[in-house]
Amino acid sequence: MAKQITTSITINASKEKVWNILMDFENYSKWNSFIKAISGDLKVGNKIHVELSGMTFNPVIKILDKNLELKWLGSLWFKGLFDGEHKFKLTDNGNGTTYFEQSEIFSGILVPLFSKSLDTNTKANFEQMNNELKLRAENI
Repeated sequence: MAKQITTSITINASKEKVWNILMDFENYSKWNSFIKAISGDLKVGNKIHVELSGMTFNPVIKILDKNLELKWLGSLWFKGLFDGEHKFKLTDNGNGTTYFEQSEIFSGILVPLFSKSLDTNTKANFEQMNNELKLRAENI
């Protein structure tokens, strides 16, 4: 079974500015209440370390397209149990604003067990991070 969560927000800043904030992992603790920390060598095929509230995992970078998209694939314990393909995507609206989309496709045999929590808690965390990113990009 698969489940997708998609959230988005328009940010009054250039996509380059938004991207730079997203890639500045050292300062996540100053503004990001959802993702506490990210570390590692950000290159396609590499594993990174991601810390969320109450959870850590080591996803593999699948796409790294500067100023456009970052996508990683992570698994809980082992592939096929509970996997998540997380994506940050930026689109230039052509008027000085950026459309920011954060999404994740969850798959694996445990997805039905967590479905309600994904719809409520995970989606709320994505939306909170989107709002915090908007606030930071528009105020620094």
